[in-house]
Amino acid sequence: MKQRGRHRRQKRGRALRAFLAGTALALTAAATMISASQATVSKDPGGLKTLAASAREFRLREQLVPQATLDRLASEMGRPVGVRAVLDDADHSLRAPADCTTADRAALPVEPAATRAYCWDAADTRGWRPGAVTTSGDADDDGHWGEHRVLLSGWAHSGRAGAPGLARVAFVDADDPDNLVYTWALLAVPVDGGRDYRGLASAVSGMTWYQGKLLVTTADGLYVYDLHRVQRATVDSGQVGKVPGGWSAHGYRYVLPAIGSYRPAAGAARPEAISLDRSTAPDSLVASERVPSDSGRHTRLWRYAFSADPARAGLLATDAAGEASATRAYETKTTDVTGVLSYGSNWYLDHAANRPAGHGTLWRQNSRDARATQCGTDESTSCWSGRAGSLSYWEETGEVWSQSGQMLYALPLSSIDRSLS
Repeated sequence: MKQRGRHRRQKRGRALRAFLAGTALALTAAATMISASQATVSKDPGGLKTLAASAREFRLREQLVPQATLDRLASEMGRPVGVRAVLDDADHSLRAPADCTTADRAALPVEPAATRAYCWDAADTRGWRPGAVTTSGDADDDGHWGEHRVLLSGWAHSGRAGAPGLARVAFVDADDPDNLVYTWALLAVPVDGGRDYRGLASAVSGMTWYQGKLLVTTADGLYVYDLHRVQRATVDSGQVGKVPGGWSAHGYRYVLPAIGSYRPAAGAARPEAISLDRSTAPDSLVASERVPSDSGRHTRLWRYAFSADPARAGLLATDAAGEASATRAYETKTTDVTGVLSYGSNWYLDHAANRPAGHGTLWRQNSRDARATQCGTDESTSCWSGRAGSLSYWEETGEVWSQSGQMLYALPLSSIDRSLS
Protein backbone atom coordinates (compact mmCIF):
# COMPACT_ATOMS: atom_id res chain seq x y z
CA MET A 1 0.00 0.00 0.00
CA LYS A 2 2.25 2.81 -1.25
CA GLN A 3 1.19 6.35 -0.44
CA ARG A 4 2.38 9.79 -1.47
CA GLY A 5 4.46 11.86 0.89
CA ARG A 6 7.17 9.21 1.43
CA HIS A 7 10.07 11.70 1.31
CA ARG A 8 8.42 13.84 3.97
CA ARG A 9 7.89 10.73 6.10
CA GLN A 10 11.49 9.63 5.65
CA LYS A 11 12.62 12.99 7.05
CA ARG A 12 10.29 12.54 10.02
CA GLY A 13 11.63 9.01 10.44
CA ARG A 14 15.23 10.27 10.56
CA ALA A 15 14.27 12.89 13.14
CA LEU A 16 12.48 10.29 15.23
CA ARG A 17 15.48 7.94 15.10
CA ALA A 18 17.75 10.77 16.25
CA PHE A 19 15.38 11.54 19.10
CA LEU A 20 15.16 7.89 20.18
CA ALA A 21 18.93 7.44 20.05
CA GLY A 22 19.40 10.12 22.70
CA THR A 23 16.38 9.27 24.85
CA ALA A 24 15.94 6.69 27.63
CA LEU A 25 13.02 6.24 29.97
CA ALA A 26 13.48 7.08 33.63
CA LEU A 27 12.36 3.82 35.24
CA THR A 28 12.00 2.81 38.86
CA ALA A 29 14.59 0.75 40.68
CA ALA A 30 12.30 -2.24 40.38
CA ALA A 31 12.56 -2.04 36.60
CA THR A 32 16.26 -1.24 36.32
CA MET A 33 17.98 -3.49 38.84
CA ILE A 34 18.36 -7.23 39.30
CA SER A 35 18.90 -8.65 42.74
CA ALA A 36 21.66 -11.13 43.42
CA SER A 37 19.08 -13.88 43.70
CA GLN A 38 17.89 -13.16 40.15
CA ALA A 39 21.32 -12.87 38.58
CA THR A 40 22.11 -15.79 36.28
CA VAL A 41 24.39 -16.36 33.35
CA SER A 42 22.73 -18.45 30.63
CA LYS A 43 24.69 -21.19 28.93
CA ASP A 44 26.15 -20.03 25.63
CA PRO A 45 24.24 -21.80 22.81
CA GLY A 46 26.96 -21.14 20.25
CA GLY A 47 26.38 -20.48 16.55
CA LEU A 48 23.44 -21.56 14.43
CA LYS A 49 23.56 -24.87 12.56
CA THR A 50 22.18 -24.88 9.01
CA LEU A 51 19.46 -27.45 8.25
CA ALA A 52 17.96 -28.68 5.00
CA ALA A 53 15.27 -26.10 4.27
CA SER A 54 13.45 -28.31 1.79
CA ALA A 55 12.64 -30.90 4.46
CA ARG A 56 8.96 -31.70 4.93
CA GLU A 57 9.27 -30.80 8.60
CA PHE A 58 8.84 -27.10 7.68
CA ARG A 59 5.99 -27.32 5.15
CA LEU A 60 2.65 -25.58 5.63
CA ARG A 61 -0.50 -26.40 3.68
CA GLU A 62 -2.55 -23.39 2.60
CA GLN A 63 -6.32 -23.53 3.06
CA LEU A 64 -8.10 -20.40 1.82
CA VAL A 65 -11.71 -19.65 2.74
CA PRO A 66 -13.86 -19.75 -0.44
CA GLN A 67 -14.59 -16.30 -1.84
CA ALA A 68 -18.29 -17.13 -1.86
CA THR A 69 -18.15 -17.65 1.93
CA LEU A 70 -16.51 -14.26 2.53
CA ASP A 71 -18.93 -12.55 0.14
CA ARG A 72 -21.95 -14.10 1.87
CA LEU A 73 -20.71 -12.92 5.27
CA ALA A 74 -20.10 -9.41 3.95
CA SER A 75 -23.52 -9.39 2.33
CA GLU A 76 -25.13 -10.30 5.67
CA MET A 77 -23.03 -8.00 7.88
CA GLY A 78 -22.53 -5.04 5.58
CA ARG A 79 -19.69 -3.69 3.51
CA PRO A 80 -16.27 -4.35 5.14
CA VAL A 81 -14.15 -1.44 6.33
CA GLY A 82 -10.40 -0.89 6.61
CA VAL A 83 -7.87 0.07 9.25
CA ARG A 84 -8.60 3.80 9.08
CA ALA A 85 -12.26 3.31 10.01
CA VAL A 86 -11.24 1.23 13.04
CA LEU A 87 -8.71 3.85 14.18
CA ASP A 88 -11.34 6.57 13.89
CA ASP A 89 -13.33 4.66 16.53
CA ALA A 90 -10.46 4.49 19.07
CA ASP A 91 -12.02 4.76 22.53
CA HIS A 92 -9.20 3.71 24.92
CA SER A 93 -5.82 5.20 25.81
CA LEU A 94 -2.52 3.62 26.76
CA ARG A 95 -0.84 5.10 29.84
CA ALA A 96 2.63 6.63 30.13
CA PRO A 97 5.22 4.89 32.41
CA ALA A 98 4.69 7.38 35.24
CA ASP A 99 1.06 6.24 35.41
CA CYS A 100 1.92 2.52 35.38
CA THR A 101 2.36 0.46 38.53
CA THR A 102 5.77 -0.55 39.84
CA ALA A 103 4.89 -4.18 39.21
CA ASP A 104 4.02 -3.41 35.59
CA ARG A 105 7.24 -1.48 34.98
CA ALA A 106 9.28 -4.32 36.49
CA ALA A 107 8.44 -6.36 33.38
CA LEU A 108 10.48 -4.00 31.16
CA PRO A 109 13.98 -4.92 30.01
CA VAL A 110 16.77 -4.08 32.44
CA GLU A 111 19.42 -3.70 29.75
CA PRO A 112 19.13 -2.12 27.30
CA ALA A 113 16.43 0.21 28.60
CA ALA A 114 13.25 0.89 26.67
CA THR A 115 13.09 4.32 25.06
CA ARG A 116 9.30 4.24 24.82
CA ALA A 117 6.87 2.35 27.02
CA TYR A 118 3.15 2.28 27.73
CA CYS A 119 0.85 0.19 29.89
CA TRP A 120 -2.64 -1.10 29.26
CA ASP A 121 -5.56 -0.38 31.54
CA ALA A 122 -5.78 -3.36 33.92
CA ALA A 123 -9.58 -3.26 33.84
CA ASP A 124 -9.52 -3.47 30.04
CA THR A 125 -7.20 -6.49 30.00
CA ARG A 126 -8.29 -8.43 33.10
CA GLY A 127 -8.49 -12.14 32.29
CA TRP A 128 -6.68 -11.67 28.97
CA ARG A 129 -3.10 -12.80 28.21
CA PRO A 130 -0.88 -10.56 26.08
CA GLY A 131 0.53 -12.16 22.99
CA ALA A 132 2.15 -10.76 19.88
CA VAL A 133 2.90 -7.32 18.43
CA THR A 134 3.27 -6.12 14.85
CA THR A 135 3.28 -2.66 13.27
CA SER A 136 2.69 -0.67 10.10
CA GLY A 137 6.49 -0.81 9.83
CA ASP A 138 5.93 -4.46 8.87
CA ALA A 139 2.98 -3.66 6.63
CA ASP A 140 4.77 -1.14 4.41
CA ASP A 141 8.40 -0.11 4.14
CA ASP A 142 7.61 3.58 4.66
CA GLY A 143 6.31 2.70 8.13
CA HIS A 144 2.76 3.92 7.52
CA TRP A 145 -0.59 2.44 6.59
CA GLY A 146 -2.18 5.21 4.58
CA GLU A 147 -1.39 8.32 6.62
CA HIS A 148 -1.15 6.53 9.97
CA ARG A 149 1.46 4.87 12.12
CA VAL A 150 -0.25 1.80 13.59
CA LEU A 151 0.50 -0.87 16.19
CA LEU A 152 -1.42 -4.14 16.45
CA SER A 153 -1.38 -6.05 19.76
CA GLY A 154 -2.82 -9.54 20.12
CA TRP A 155 -4.44 -10.94 23.29
CA ALA A 156 -6.15 -14.23 24.21
CA HIS A 157 -8.71 -15.39 26.78
CA SER A 158 -9.03 -19.02 27.84
CA GLY A 159 -12.77 -18.86 28.44
CA ARG A 160 -14.79 -19.75 31.54
CA ALA A 161 -16.65 -22.85 32.68
CA GLY A 162 -15.85 -24.86 29.57
CA ALA A 163 -16.64 -22.01 27.18
CA PRO A 164 -14.30 -21.71 24.16
CA GLY A 165 -11.48 -19.20 24.37
CA LEU A 166 -11.29 -15.96 22.40
CA ALA A 167 -8.61 -13.87 20.74
CA ARG A 168 -8.63 -10.16 19.95
CA VAL A 169 -6.40 -7.47 18.46
CA ALA A 170 -5.95 -3.88 19.62
CA PHE A 171 -5.67 -1.40 16.75
CA VAL A 172 -3.43 1.33 18.16
CA ASP A 173 -3.18 4.79 16.58
CA ALA A 174 0.52 5.62 17.10
CA ASP A 175 0.65 8.92 15.22
CA ASP A 176 1.24 10.85 18.45
CA PRO A 177 3.89 9.10 20.62
CA ASP A 178 2.55 10.95 23.67
CA ASN A 179 -1.04 9.84 23.13
CA LEU A 180 -1.56 6.27 21.92
CA VAL A 181 -5.25 5.44 21.53
CA TYR A 182 -6.82 2.16 20.49
CA THR A 183 -9.90 0.02 20.04
CA TRP A 184 -10.46 -3.75 19.86
CA ALA A 185 -11.43 -6.16 17.08
CA LEU A 186 -12.37 -9.79 17.74
CA LEU A 187 -10.58 -12.47 15.71
CA ALA A 188 -13.06 -14.89 14.20
CA VAL A 189 -13.41 -17.80 11.76
CA PRO A 190 -16.30 -18.00 9.25
CA VAL A 191 -18.53 -21.08 9.56
CA ASP A 192 -21.57 -22.51 7.77
CA GLY A 193 -20.51 -21.11 4.42
CA GLY A 194 -20.38 -17.54 5.71
CA ARG A 195 -23.75 -17.58 7.41
CA ASP A 196 -22.07 -17.24 10.81
CA TYR A 197 -18.68 -17.01 12.52
CA ARG A 198 -17.08 -18.30 15.71
CA GLY A 199 -14.35 -16.79 17.84
CA LEU A 200 -10.75 -17.85 17.30
CA ALA A 201 -10.31 -20.18 20.28
CA SER A 202 -6.54 -20.12 20.67
CA ALA A 203 -3.65 -18.31 22.29
CA VAL A 204 -1.89 -15.77 20.05
CA SER A 205 1.89 -16.21 20.24
CA GLY A 206 2.98 -14.43 17.06
CA MET A 207 1.66 -11.89 14.54
CA THR A 208 2.99 -10.32 11.36
CA TRP A 209 1.21 -7.66 9.31
CA TYR A 210 2.48 -7.72 5.74
CA GLN A 211 0.85 -5.62 3.03
CA GLY A 212 -2.87 -6.13 3.61
CA LYS A 213 -2.66 -9.44 5.46
CA LEU A 214 -2.28 -10.25 9.16
CA LEU A 215 -0.72 -13.65 9.93
CA VAL A 216 -1.48 -14.98 13.41
CA THR A 217 0.10 -18.04 15.03
CA THR A 218 -2.26 -20.33 16.89
CA ALA A 219 -2.22 -23.80 18.45
CA ASP A 220 -2.77 -25.44 15.05
CA GLY A 221 -0.86 -23.24 12.61
CA LEU A 222 -1.21 -19.76 11.08
CA TYR A 223 -4.50 -17.97 10.48
CA VAL A 224 -4.70 -15.24 7.83
CA TYR A 225 -6.77 -12.06 8.14
CA ASP A 226 -7.39 -9.40 5.50
CA LEU A 227 -7.21 -5.91 7.00
CA HIS A 228 -9.34 -4.60 4.14
CA ARG A 229 -12.13 -6.92 5.34
CA VAL A 230 -12.91 -5.72 8.87
CA GLN A 231 -16.60 -6.18 9.67
CA ARG A 232 -18.69 -4.03 12.00
CA ALA A 233 -20.64 -5.71 14.79
CA THR A 234 -24.24 -4.52 15.06
CA VAL A 235 -25.29 -5.92 18.46
CA ASP A 236 -23.52 -5.12 21.74
CA SER A 237 -23.56 -8.37 23.71
CA GLY A 238 -21.20 -10.94 25.17
CA GLN A 239 -22.10 -13.46 22.47
CA VAL A 240 -20.14 -14.18 19.31
CA GLY A 241 -21.62 -14.55 15.84
CA LYS A 242 -25.14 -14.20 14.49
CA VAL A 243 -27.63 -13.27 17.22
CA PRO A 244 -31.22 -12.02 17.25
CA GLY A 245 -31.13 -8.56 15.71
CA GLY A 246 -27.75 -8.82 14.01
CA TRP A 247 -24.13 -9.72 14.72
CA SER A 248 -22.19 -9.71 17.98
CA ALA A 249 -18.43 -9.71 18.68
CA HIS A 250 -18.24 -10.22 22.45
CA GLY A 251 -19.03 -6.56 23.05
CA TYR A 252 -16.48 -5.19 20.55
CA ARG A 253 -17.38 -2.95 17.63
CA TYR A 254 -15.35 -4.82 15.06
CA VAL A 255 -14.63 -8.39 14.05
CA LEU A 256 -11.98 -9.82 11.72
CA PRO A 257 -13.09 -13.01 9.91
CA ALA A 258 -10.22 -15.25 8.79
CA ILE A 259 -9.70 -15.57 5.05
CA GLY A 260 -7.50 -18.66 5.32
CA SER A 261 -4.96 -20.66 7.28
CA TYR A 262 -1.66 -22.52 6.99
CA ARG A 263 -1.52 -25.88 8.73
CA PRO A 264 1.71 -27.83 9.34
CA ALA A 265 2.07 -30.93 7.21
CA ALA A 266 2.09 -34.25 9.07
CA GLY A 267 5.08 -34.25 11.42
CA ALA A 268 6.07 -30.68 10.50
CA ALA A 269 7.19 -28.04 12.99
CA ARG A 270 4.52 -25.61 14.24
CA PRO A 271 5.44 -21.91 14.17
CA GLU A 272 5.25 -20.46 17.70
CA ALA A 273 6.78 -17.03 17.05
CA ILE A 274 6.98 -15.16 13.74
CA SER A 275 8.21 -11.82 12.43
CA LEU A 276 9.01 -10.03 9.18
CA ASP A 277 12.54 -9.71 7.80
CA ARG A 278 12.93 -6.77 5.40
CA SER A 279 16.70 -7.33 5.06
CA THR A 280 16.15 -10.20 2.61
CA ALA A 281 15.29 -9.83 -1.06
CA PRO A 282 12.40 -10.29 -1.30
CA ASP A 283 11.01 -9.78 2.22
CA SER A 284 10.50 -13.00 4.17
CA LEU A 285 8.58 -14.41 7.13
CA VAL A 286 10.76 -15.94 9.86
CA ALA A 287 9.50 -18.48 12.38
CA SER A 288 10.60 -20.42 15.43
CA GLU A 289 9.14 -23.23 17.47
CA ARG A 290 9.07 -23.33 21.26
CA VAL A 291 11.09 -26.17 22.75
CA PRO A 292 11.10 -26.60 26.58
CA SER A 293 14.53 -26.51 28.20
CA ASP A 294 14.05 -30.03 29.62
CA SER A 295 13.03 -31.60 26.29
CA GLY A 296 16.51 -32.77 25.34
CA ARG A 297 16.28 -31.34 21.81
CA HIS A 298 17.21 -28.14 20.02
CA THR A 299 15.03 -25.37 18.58
CA ARG A 300 14.44 -24.99 14.84
CA LEU A 301 14.32 -21.60 13.08
CA TRP A 302 13.23 -21.13 9.48
CA ARG A 303 11.88 -18.67 6.93
CA TYR A 304 9.28 -18.54 4.14
CA ALA A 305 9.05 -16.43 0.99
CA PHE A 306 5.97 -14.32 0.28
CA SER A 307 4.08 -14.76 -2.98
CA ALA A 308 5.17 -12.54 -5.89
CA ASP A 309 1.67 -12.74 -7.41
CA PRO A 310 -0.08 -9.33 -6.98
CA ALA A 311 -3.38 -11.20 -6.58
CA ARG A 312 -1.87 -13.00 -3.55
CA ALA A 313 -0.24 -10.00 -1.87
CA GLY A 314 0.66 -10.83 1.75
CA LEU A 315 0.20 -14.58 1.32
CA LEU A 316 3.04 -17.11 1.38
CA ALA A 317 4.54 -18.52 -1.80
CA THR A 318 3.12 -22.01 -2.41
CA ASP A 319 3.72 -24.81 -4.91
CA ALA A 320 1.18 -26.53 -7.18
CA ALA A 321 0.04 -28.64 -4.22
CA GLY A 322 -0.73 -25.53 -2.15
CA GLU A 323 2.21 -26.02 0.23
CA ALA A 324 4.64 -23.38 1.49
CA SER A 325 8.21 -24.61 1.93
CA ALA A 326 10.99 -23.04 3.97
CA THR A 327 13.71 -21.23 2.03
CA ARG A 328 16.25 -21.39 4.90
CA ALA A 329 16.34 -23.37 8.15
CA TYR A 330 18.61 -23.50 11.18
CA GLU A 331 18.96 -25.15 14.56
CA THR A 332 19.86 -23.44 17.83
CA LYS A 333 20.60 -24.71 21.32
CA THR A 334 18.54 -21.84 22.74
CA THR A 335 15.30 -23.22 24.22
CA ASP A 336 12.03 -21.67 25.45
CA VAL A 337 12.08 -19.17 22.59
CA THR A 338 9.05 -16.87 22.78
CA GLY A 339 10.08 -14.25 20.23
CA VAL A 340 12.15 -14.31 17.04
CA LEU A 341 13.64 -11.60 14.85
CA SER A 342 16.04 -11.85 11.91
CA TYR A 343 17.91 -8.96 10.32
CA GLY A 344 20.97 -9.24 8.13
CA SER A 345 23.00 -12.27 9.22
CA ASN A 346 21.78 -12.09 12.83
CA TRP A 347 18.89 -13.77 14.63
CA TYR A 348 17.53 -12.33 17.89
CA LEU A 349 15.82 -14.80 20.20
CA ASP A 350 13.80 -14.21 23.38
CA HIS A 351 14.62 -16.89 25.94
CA ALA A 352 11.84 -16.91 28.53
CA ALA A 353 12.59 -16.47 32.23
CA ASN A 354 12.83 -19.70 34.23
CA ARG A 355 10.49 -18.39 36.93
CA PRO A 356 7.43 -16.08 36.94
CA ALA A 357 9.10 -13.08 38.59
CA GLY A 358 12.40 -13.40 36.72
CA HIS A 359 13.79 -11.75 33.61
CA GLY A 360 14.49 -13.48 30.33
CA THR A 361 17.57 -13.44 28.10
CA LEU A 362 17.88 -11.91 24.66
CA TRP A 363 20.36 -13.76 22.45
CA ARG A 364 21.83 -12.59 19.15
CA GLN A 365 23.00 -15.55 17.11
CA ASN A 366 24.53 -16.12 13.70
CA SER A 367 26.50 -18.91 12.07
CA ARG A 368 29.62 -18.02 14.07
CA ASP A 369 28.59 -17.40 17.67
CA ALA A 370 25.96 -16.23 20.16
CA ARG A 371 25.91 -13.20 22.43
CA ALA A 372 23.48 -12.07 25.12
CA THR A 373 22.79 -8.71 26.69
CA GLN A 374 24.43 -8.33 30.13
CA CYS A 375 23.53 -6.25 33.16
CA GLY A 376 24.89 -5.73 36.66
CA THR A 377 28.39 -6.19 38.00
CA ASP A 378 28.00 -9.99 38.01
CA GLU A 379 27.57 -10.15 34.20
CA SER A 380 24.07 -11.55 34.45
CA THR A 381 22.32 -12.31 31.18
CA SER A 382 18.83 -12.20 32.76
CA CYS A 383 18.35 -8.68 31.45
CA TRP A 384 15.46 -8.88 29.02
CA SER A 385 11.76 -8.40 29.73
CA GLY A 386 10.07 -10.23 32.57
CA ARG A 387 7.61 -12.18 30.44
CA ALA A 388 9.30 -12.22 27.06
CA GLY A 389 7.08 -11.80 24.04
CA SER A 390 7.19 -11.42 20.29
CA LEU A 391 9.62 -9.08 18.52
CA SER A 392 8.82 -6.74 15.64
CA TYR A 393 11.40 -4.53 13.90
CA TRP A 394 10.16 -1.18 12.56
CA GLU A 395 12.88 -0.63 9.97
CA GLU A 396 11.89 2.97 9.15
CA THR A 397 12.54 4.12 12.73
CA GLY A 398 15.10 1.48 13.76
CA GLU A 399 12.93 0.36 16.70
CA VAL A 400 12.20 -3.10 18.04
CA TRP A 401 8.71 -3.40 19.55
CA SER A 402 7.66 -6.02 22.08
CA GLN A 403 5.19 -6.63 24.87
CA SER A 404 5.65 -7.99 28.39
CA GLY A 405 2.78 -8.32 30.81
CA GLN A 406 0.90 -5.01 30.82
CA MET A 407 3.77 -3.14 29.14
CA LEU A 408 4.07 -2.32 25.44
CA TYR A 409 7.52 -0.93 24.68
CA ALA A 410 10.14 -0.09 22.07
CA LEU A 411 13.89 0.42 21.89
CA PRO A 412 16.42 0.87 19.07
CA LEU A 413 17.93 -2.26 17.56
CA SER A 414 21.25 -0.42 17.71
CA SER A 415 21.02 -0.22 21.51
CA ILE A 416 20.47 -3.99 21.67
CA ASP A 417 23.58 -4.58 19.57
CA ARG A 418 25.63 -2.22 21.76
CA SER A 419 24.57 -4.02 24.93
CA LEU A 420 25.66 -7.48 23.78
CA SER A 421 28.53 -9.06 25.67
